[in-house]
Amino acid sequence: MLFVVTTLVFFATQAMPGDVAKVMLGMSATPERVEALRHQLGLDLPLLSQYWHWLSGVLSGDLGNSLASGRPVSQLLGERLLNSATLSVFAVVLILPLSLLIGILAAQFKDSVFDRTFLWSSMVANALADFVVGTLLVALFGTTVFHWFPPVSLIPAEHMPWWHPQALVLPVATLVIGGVMYLSRLIRVSFIDVLNSEYVEMARLKGLGPARILLTHALPNALAPAVPAASLVAAFTVGGVVVVEYLFGYPGIGGLLIDSISNRDLPVIQAVVLVIAAVYYFFNLLADLLHTGKSGERR
Repeated sequence: MLFVVTTLVFFATQAMPGDVAKVMLGMSATPERVEALRHQLGLDLPLLSQYWHWLSGVLSGDLGNSLASGRPVSQLLGERLLNSATLSVFAVVLILPLSLLIGILAAQFKDSVFDRTFLWSSMVANALADFVVGTLLVALFGTTVFHWFPPVSLIPAEHMPWWHPQALVLPVATLVIGGVMYLSRLIRVSFIDVLNSEYVEMARLKGLGPARILLTHALPNALAPAVPAASLVAAFTVGGVVVVEYLFGYPGIGGLLIDSISNRDLPVIQAVVLVIAAVYYFFNLLADLLHTGKSGERR
């Protein structure tokens, strides 16, 4: 699958409109200079030769050099990956416990005002794209309504992202809202099924307290189908980082991807998309493995 991803990434970027050499030299460049630069960059080679050269470099850890800056792509990625990883890790660390708490409360108080409010708000949140949710958060908490957090998450290149916690609040909140609303609905349904099961009814008849029933009998069984879903939520979070970083001007791989597309910097585009696809694929594979393991245990 990763081999297929590399193939798609390479040929999709090669199919982008425009000439890299013309973009780098400007519209006033002569045809001779354009052709010389294409030869220097190896862009005049057959596509299969270019693909093999790029793939062999990827397998050996060499992602090539940026066409725009001339710097190694791995160096550019390294500067941005930490920022994106920080954003994703903070979001996932908040999504998991919040989803568990909200899902359990909604299941415990099924059909209550809290449950109906949660179902309505989760339906609205899941229908909105991350870009819309982030824009609403900026309008509410980053402008004249409540000017609590900066609307743009600018972090100096030499600083660690956690040195600027205020700049992380709105981007992390954008990722957390969608993840929590999706995962907590699954946990709610799972807990409702478990709480209505025969072994929980038997535990009640034996006189066990609600807390013991919840922690000992309901929680382990209700979490079984939610664990694979949590891996998928982590994958969605990684995929949503690109949009969120662009919206807030956050200096991560999402911003690097947007800049590279504007500059037609093919090696950087290919590397960033490959990294995101690989991480996304890893979490999907983890979800499948966890789902298979849980199904085997139940059998």
